[in-house]
Amino acid sequence: MPLVSVVMPVFNPGQAIEAAITSIRHQTLTDWELVVVDDGSNPETLARLKAWADAEPRMRLLQRPHEGIVAALNAGLAAARGQFIARMDADDVAHPERLAAQVAFLQAHPRIGVVGTQVAFGGDRSSARGYALHVDWLNQLLSPEQIALNRFVESPLAHPSVMFRRELVQRLGGYRAGDFPEDYELWLRWLEAGVLMAKVDRVLLTWNDPPDRLSRRDARYAPEAFYRCKAPYLARWLAAHLQPGQRLWVWGAGRPTRKRAEWLVAQGVAIEAYVDIDPAKIGRRLAGRPVFGPDQLPSPAEVFVLGYVASRGARELIRSHLRSRQFIEGQHFLMAA
Repeated sequence: MPLVSVVMPVFNPGQAIEAAITSIRHQTLTDWELVVVDDGSNPETLARLKAWADAEPRMRLLQRPHEGIVAALNAGLAAARGQFIARMDADDVAHPERLAAQVAFLQAHPRIGVVGTQVAFGGDRSSARGYALHVDWLNQLLSPEQIALNRFVESPLAHPSVMFRRELVQRLGGYRAGDFPEDYELWLRWLEAGVLMAKVDRVLLTWNDPPDRLSRRDARYAPEAFYRCKAPYLARWLAAHLQPGQRLWVWGAGRPTRKRAEWLVAQGVAIEAYVDIDPAKIGRRLAGRPVFGPDQLPSPAEVFVLGYVASRGARELIRSHLRSRQFIEGQHFLMAA
């Protein structure tokens, strides 16, 4: 049996399949199989895949009717025979040492269940600045502690960069279908179950950003879908981590923040008040809750602050203020936007 199974779904005829497959064939670690799941592609794409499978004995082609990304991913997981499972998208390119570095990391750290890598942004940073900044952000999250603390901000791992132990799928289940990003839900579920996740501190994948990438055109990857997805997981995290007597304050009293916070309320979370820097909001009651300024925060022993402001740069300003007031991340506050 191969040491590593690389699972790569193909569902878009425009995907740069040749570059992705070639990058796996050129890996320095050679004990792998490439499980390519064809999700009902057109005859031209299927012919290209068959030609590759004929030329590469380590490549296995699964032909399936079109059922979508989740069904294709789970079919790949079911077919995978390796001790470790690596993800790969047909749009992306792996560094030659990617698989070797991730296997070495997992073998050296038996308590880690999932390891990603840093990624290079393969798009136009000027026209896709938000995506590029997201890459910059997730490349900073390397340790299990950093990934766990930032899980409710955005997805802390680039999906096509990860490798994980096959037993996690057998024990905790694979991808779930719904109106949410399937990879983010998987990380939240596994993290909630106690799985430790880390990254190799090297750029080992070029994460390309073509205009027809699924995450750009499917409503399951819209910002609101991420908030809906994380609400039940965040609610359970808060229930488990708030200390007796600690009340919950949400930093951010704007309309979008209040709307997103209501998904937590629907999960049974009691929000006592809001914090905001806008003088026009401070002192008012919004959605039935008082709004306080940052300097009116009680002590860390009294309140837990959930940072829910999504505007660029707000996260670090909130962190800086809370830390200056002796709030400790993970104990007295958490960022969730």
